[in-house]
Amino acid sequence: MKTILLKFSGPMQSWGTDSHFETRHTDHHPSKSAVLGLLAASLGWRRDDDRIADLNRFCFAVRVDQPGSMLKDYHTAHKPEVKNGGIISYRTYVTTRYYLQDAVFIVALGVSESSDMDKIVKALRSPYFQPYMGRRALPLPMDFLLDVVEGDPLSVLCSFPWQAADWYKKQEQRKGVGSKRLSIFTETPVRRSVSKPRRDHVLSLSASGRHYLARMEQETVCEIGINETHQEHDAFDALGGV
Repeated sequence: MKTILLKFSGPMQSWGTDSHFETRHTDHHPSKSAVLGLLAASLGWRRDDDRIADLNRFCFAVRVDQPGSMLKDYHTAHKPEVKNGGIISYRTYVTTRYYLQDAVFIVALGVSESSDMDKIVKALRSPYFQPYMGRRALPLPMDFLLDVVEGDPLSVLCSFPWQAADWYKKQEQRKGVGSKRLSIFTETPVRRSVSKPRRDHVLSLSASGRHYLARMEQETVCEIGINETHQEHDAFDALGGV
């Protein structure tokens, strides 16, 4: 199995799995459905494409390199209403939105077929539709596509260098410890770990009705050396020299 490593970082990102109407929540780490939707957009698939559900077979794990903090924002909007025999009036209402700010996550996707991996990497380097971190206003970082390595997602994340921001690393180094315990959320069964359901197994991303099932997710931890610097990353190399 080969694993593709993706980095989600930036001023803000949002990963909602239970948002309703005027309140848009975010989870504390990226959802599998959002990452698969990003892959589908990069491949040029429409929201109602039946091939999207087949992406669930990819193994998924995410490591929290920098947890960030929660930000609450609001938008005002106008909703048209028909009253008094067809006369349209507008109701002003407030929508509440939540974001993660200054967070860094490393997502690992395990792919068994090399042909699938080649297709995905090519699409991520030159996406058909613009991918984003949960909301259209939140673009991906330049070093989004980190690497493709041999191994399953869990073992790869346990050995991959810490990717937190330099200011966050310095903050942790001042505590005088030599390593950092990082949370990993994985589909792979882990001993002495409790499975929890997460509603992000994609059935359909159609705008007329999105449908998901619950999948089981477990949390484990790995220790990464604090003094290990993150890999130097050439953004233009990730784009294939473009």
